[in-house]
Amino acid sequence: MYRQPTPNNPDPMGFRGVPTTNTEPEAESRSLLHPFGKKDAHEVEVAPVNEGLGRRTRNITGGSMSSGDSPTESHALAVADHGEKGAAQQDHGAAEVKDLGWQEHVSKVPTPLVGGLPNEELWVLVRRFDKQMYHVKATSEYLPGGLDLNIADEEDFSPDKLRANIERLYMTVIIGLMGFGKHVARLRSWREPRRTAAFCTAYFTAWFFNLTIPLYLVATITLIAYPPARAVCFPPAPLALVDSNTGGVKTPSAGMLGSHDSATGAAEKHKGEAVEQEAHNFVSSFGAIALSSAAGKNPHTEAEEDGSIDKTVPDPTNVALHASNARVSAKGGSPTTKHDKTKQPMEAAMWIKARPVMHVIADIADGWERFANALSPTKPFPQDEPRLKLAAILVPGVAVSLLTSPAAFVKMTNFFVGFGFFADPVIWRAAHWLNQKYPNWQKLLEIRNTLLKGVPTNAQLTITLLRIGEANKAPLPPPPQSSEPPPTHPPALSAEDVGPLDASHEEVQEAIHKDPAQAREEQLHEQEQAKKPKHGSKIVGFFKGTTKTGVETKLGIDQVRAKIGSEHAKNRLGVLPDRKEQVLNGPIEFKGRYKGKKGDIFINTSSAIPYVAFTRDTSSGKDDADLSFHIPIADITELVKKGGLGWKAKIVVGWATDRNVNDALEIVDKSGNMTRLTAIPLREELFNRLVAMGPQKWEAW
Repeated sequence: MYRQPTPNNPDPMGFRGVPTTNTEPEAESRSLLHPFGKKDAHEVEVAPVNEGLGRRTRNITGGSMSSGDSPTESHALAVADHGEKGAAQQDHGAAEVKDLGWQEHVSKVPTPLVGGLPNEELWVLVRRFDKQMYHVKATSEYLPGGLDLNIADEEDFSPDKLRANIERLYMTVIIGLMGFGKHVARLRSWREPRRTAAFCTAYFTAWFFNLTIPLYLVATITLIAYPPARAVCFPPAPLALVDSNTGGVKTPSAGMLGSHDSATGAAEKHKGEAVEQEAHNFVSSFGAIALSSAAGKNPHTEAEEDGSIDKTVPDPTNVALHASNARVSAKGGSPTTKHDKTKQPMEAAMWIKARPVMHVIADIADGWERFANALSPTKPFPQDEPRLKLAAILVPGVAVSLLTSPAAFVKMTNFFVGFGFFADPVIWRAAHWLNQKYPNWQKLLEIRNTLLKGVPTNAQLTITLLRIGEANKAPLPPPPQSSEPPPTHPPALSAEDVGPLDASHEEVQEAIHKDPAQAREEQLHEQEQAKKPKHGSKIVGFFKGTTKTGVETKLGIDQVRAKIGSEHAKNRLGVLPDRKEQVLNGPIEFKGRYKGKKGDIFINTSSAIPYVAFTRDTSSGKDDADLSFHIPIADITELVKKGGLGWKAKIVVGWATDRNVNDALEIVDKSGNMTRLTAIPLREELFNRLVAMGPQKWEAW
């Protein structure tokens, strides 16, 4: 939508204060989008992108630390010359951004976008990155692990973030432990006799010669250092197809096998969506149980009831408290603070501890992701070094276990247990001395800065992949979206998908398909339910229609209030998209509003200094006067995702109108100026481009 650059005019937008010619062909011809020059995959020379930043050579596989204003390992990997290249890593030979299919069907998107990584797995990472990242700040702090986008110690707490972290915990730790438990069930069942017999023979032989601990260590080293051994010792099988009690084949909870990595086996449109929906429902179910517990609800003894912007909507977080108070009052108690002196301090304590709990959950999920990425690395990160480092740390343990008798091992263990219990004064004094002599020594000893140094979390992996696209002026297309329901028939299974499960082909097919009699029974039940008069649904429909009318009236009033200068009203304009409007933009232009005015948010990477700007003129041929604002990419210090409405109103508006709410994005520059962009349909995609373009080292808040 903006004027194309020409050799005589590389900055057609007339960016104020930016020279349109380069003074030094070699050094300054690189834009801030590319803080490095292209080098070999193992050695990248860092170009001085900021004043005072000298050159230095970094060994990528060695994982050198980054400090000061120098870029991170993620930046270096993004511009390295990778051996296996995808469409986003090719040199397109053009100054303009290459559109790799942002608005195209999945089948028309180049495959692979990143070498060595299937597009489906890439989109899983990006989709989960969108849910995890809310607020990032640029930092100049020392990064011991060499990677940015770590979680800040003072990270803001919000219920949305807590939910996102619990969902991450489900998708990583809980699903992983489920898989481990089902492997144990398969081994114990003897349904795979050869494999179980091999494990049994190895164990009891080691037991007879007092070598069980060396056996454990050698087996662990083998599984870590030699990946093919994992499939031999623990052949994979669809998670939902294995019965955790018997180790045999069972019908998935969803009635069919539509996905392999989910606990229910539910069908999915794209890889990873089923387990993401499970995680969402996992958290929602906990919330429903907590709410029911607070209200003292008993579904077996109570009859069902049917009941019913921002300031007029009751706060859902108070519903449980009010329901609990009502239950106490009904039993003759006194729930008010006048009679209950524990109420206020307990509520305050719970909210104070909410942030540390959220941080612990995030640290557990991060640790699990780092171990997973060390054992099965994703390109462009090193493929062998992290895995071999993990195996090497266990080798001395083998030698020690061979030279130590079981009795000595038990005696040493008991000594350390006793020392940890009774030596608190010694431990406390030692910790105090370390805090004085070596501040932040705990940070330096964290596993992410020692054993797993340079190994990314999924978020750090994702931002590196996004940076690869930006470094080559080929932004990665967003994950595909579809309004179609998931397929109703399970995909075909091969012998490799099922693994060595002790079941015939007929038994497997019977398990993964719905029983015809059961399907007919469910269909008849649905038809009967549809014929029954639903008085409750009519009441809900009445309230929904009334609420929708109220919402539309309120938003209509905002149009008037915005014209007379109300900033809050301006920020709400356009939050409900028109059903007829089709949003077809990106990767350069993004529809949105600035101060309530419609226009295009666009990213210019062809000028001497890349920048993000806003213009109300959506036609070509803009000039300097058309720019409402412009911010150099390198000047951005903070990006904050904001809701288009307050979270209470967003719930009500979404329910009443059955429409998505267009959200907002705040951009803060190095001068401290905050720019708020609202009603952005592709807010996540805009955020991902801005966060991946510049040389900033980010910290998640």
